[in-house]
Amino acid sequence: MKNVDDLIESAAELAARGLSKGEIADELNVSRETASWLVERSGTTPQATEQPPQRTDETAGPSGPQDIHVDWSAIGRDSKRMSAIAEAMADMLAKHGEDVDLTIGIEKAGGPIATLVARELETDLGTYTPAKHQWEEGDIEDLGGTFSRNFAGIRDRECYIVDDTITSGTTMRETIEAIRADGGKPLACIVLADKQGLEELEGVPVYSLLQVISVGTDE
Repeated sequence: MKNVDDLIESAAELAARGLSKGEIADELNVSRETASWLVERSGTTPQATEQPPQRTDETAGPSGPQDIHVDWSAIGRDSKRMSAIAEAMADMLAKHGEDVDLTIGIEKAGGPIATLVARELETDLGTYTPAKHQWEEGDIEDLGGTFSRNFAGIRDRECYIVDDTITSGTTMRETIEAIRADGGKPLACIVLADKQGLEELEGVPVYSLLQVISVGTDE
């Protein structure tokens, strides 16, 4: 994807396939607000606007709405490249000790990455579907995420959390809280790209292979 028009077209295609705005945000690696604007701008909803809405989350810049699209499909489409990336991510997590026996992937994109990281670290695998996958409009706090019963349980276990990107930090924070509520102990988080430059969330260290920081002015 090379420009905003490409993103608008992709958002329209995903919306036509029935994905929620939260799922579209996940697919395009943008914030929920940006995904909402892209869908509206495409004309697939009746409230098309000429400018993106004012951002209210922690990624909003001082000059107004800002976002960065991260396209890592060149990695994701090739299993060898994915394995190499997972090896690097596992290496960054390994310093937290040998007792960790569970890796949690945040769906959708975090699941495949977490599978490869878990293989490198020789841990069990779990997955978490965040609340944003149900989100269309309004307060996301009214929604809830879920752990898949098809994978490993969490209670009384230390674990790592894996995802592809951090945009605002909301999804990672939600996952940390959900793990603790289910009786687990998150020791560290890792992503491919972090748009916030975070060092920790809720007392849990955050690592990334890339930190993507927007630099701008107030003008």
